[in-house]
Amino acid sequence: MKKNVCITIKSTQTVDEEKDTTELFTFGAMEQFDGGFRLHYDESEATGFEGSSVTLEVSDNMVTMTRSGKVISSLFIEKGKKHHCHYGTEFGDFMIGVCTDEIRNELKSTGGDVYLRYTLDINSSYMSENEMHINVKECN
Repeated sequence: MKKNVCITIKSTQTVDEEKDTTELFTFGAMEQFDGGFRLHYDESEATGFEGSSVTLEVSDNMVTMTRSGKVISSLFIEKGKKHHCHYGTEFGDFMIGVCTDEIRNELKSTGGDVYLRYTLDINSSYMSENEMHINVKECN
């Protein structure tokens, strides 16, 4: 059963010791599936991906982010593994390496938190260290 939820995503990207933090608040939907939770929300002009939607599938060891619509991306964030993923932008598509250090999944049927810490590279060249905190609350 899908529930209406309020989703807050706080991301911090560190490049050469400079940190850039962004925060997104949006409305979406959450549903439980075998082994985890699925979150869905529409992108906005604020994210630069207006016209696209995002689905996050969250389990204890892996988070999959799929963006569809105007631009298409798939990121696989799996603890202890590196994945090469397709990442689309309005300027073009490229392959990105995702190496995950930590995933903490504290989602329950009423909401909760997800914490991710991972490194990104492009063509095997270091790009950034990243932290993401996702908070989900039921809302009407």
